[in-house]
Amino acid sequence: MTATVQPVSASAPPRARFLGDWRPEDPEFWERTGARVARRNLVHSVLTEHIGFSVWSLWSVLVLFLGPGYGVDTAGKFVLTAVPTAVGAALRLPYTFAVARFGGRNWTVFSAALLLVPTVLAALVLRPGVSYGTLVALAAVAGVGGGNFASSMANINSFYPQRLKGRALGVNAGGGNIGVATVQLVGLLILATAGAAHPRLLPGVYIPLVVLSALGAALWMDNLGPQRGERGPGAMREVARDAHTWVMSLLYIGTFGSFIGFGFAFGQVLQVQFHEQFDTPLKAAYLTFLGPLVGSLSRPLGGLLADRWGGARVTLWNFAAMAAGALAVLIASLQHSLALFLTGFVALFVLSGLGNGSTYKMIPAIYAVKARAAEEAGTPAPEAQETSRRHASALIGLAGAIGAFGGVLVNAAFRETFLSTDNGDAAYMAFLGWYALCAAVTWWTYLRPAARRAFGGV
Repeated sequence: MTATVQPVSASAPPRARFLGDWRPEDPEFWERTGARVARRNLVHSVLTEHIGFSVWSLWSVLVLFLGPGYGVDTAGKFVLTAVPTAVGAALRLPYTFAVARFGGRNWTVFSAALLLVPTVLAALVLRPGVSYGTLVALAAVAGVGGGNFASSMANINSFYPQRLKGRALGVNAGGGNIGVATVQLVGLLILATAGAAHPRLLPGVYIPLVVLSALGAALWMDNLGPQRGERGPGAMREVARDAHTWVMSLLYIGTFGSFIGFGFAFGQVLQVQFHEQFDTPLKAAYLTFLGPLVGSLSRPLGGLLADRWGGARVTLWNFAAMAAGALAVLIASLQHSLALFLTGFVALFVLSGLGNGSTYKMIPAIYAVKARAAEEAGTPAPEAQETSRRHASALIGLAGAIGAFGGVLVNAAFRETFLSTDNGDAAYMAFLGWYALCAAVTWWTYLRPAARRAFGGV
């Protein structure tokens, strides 16, 4: 579909205009103009997504502040971390549509400014004696931060050529994911200085950061003209009929679902399972940030490895390693070995980040293969490539939403396991089984001989 757009200088702030003549697969265009524009948009996309992840993860830290004055037990705290995960997952679908409807820059500005709602409310309302229902509502509102990922990824996917998508999507996602570790480090600083009696300082810190991120997006990001003519729900309906959509969504539950679920729950798991060593929130906070940090930093590496070796191959071996990591955590739990437990969990965080990068590289690669097949069948190349880009962006949003629900399942598994026992052994066994299933699905769909002949470039 052709949109009527006004070209914009690569060096000028884009204001509200839409870029035209966007040809990232053209080497000359990319070197002359495209790379600079894409890089500028990537930088501000990372910044706004980073703040979004931090706001989404607020309650993974705030639950550590909820002492006896709040009257919330362990099971209730797992609910407070599961609720924003679920809301953020659900919002990822409309956020993906919004990029196509309103433009990437326009939606980034709006969605970044929307983060003021959960931060301001938490800074005003959170205090001892507040009802549990109010806490759940505050946690739910923080879910708006989870939607930013889908719109950001769908937008950046359109800026980069196929050969650089794994790297660009990995950097964009990794820079956003690290917001989970950042908010936990800020929480640690507040716990170590002001103490557990001042949880409202944490959302207060993010209020000016939200304003700055929205302002940066308004001044320096661009809308891609062709996106304006697309209607996200239509592309979403098309990819929903494709079996690869559900395969990739299942795999992303295993990678991103693990990352966000463990990121939200890790501090509570340490306090419950190793309560002798972590008898205060501050002690748990010293280690809580470590997993999300290494998981975020490893995501771009997953994209780079997938660019070089193929996303399916990297994903297969990554899931095999995740199964080994889950087994190590299970053994550590049975032996009550804190050292092995931390080693296994840190490995799971690293591997979940790698898998996030490799699975997201697979999505545009799958549709690139489909585009080549369509061209061979007689479809004009521009039409086939445009369809490939639309479908890849739609699947990135859909898989991101479904994968985020994996974080809800992780928190639910921990809640049920700790309600019935004083350890998470049943949950660790479930994770091990899921990773083994994902490895088998990856091999069967993309790497067995017949599948490799059809999708050798994935």
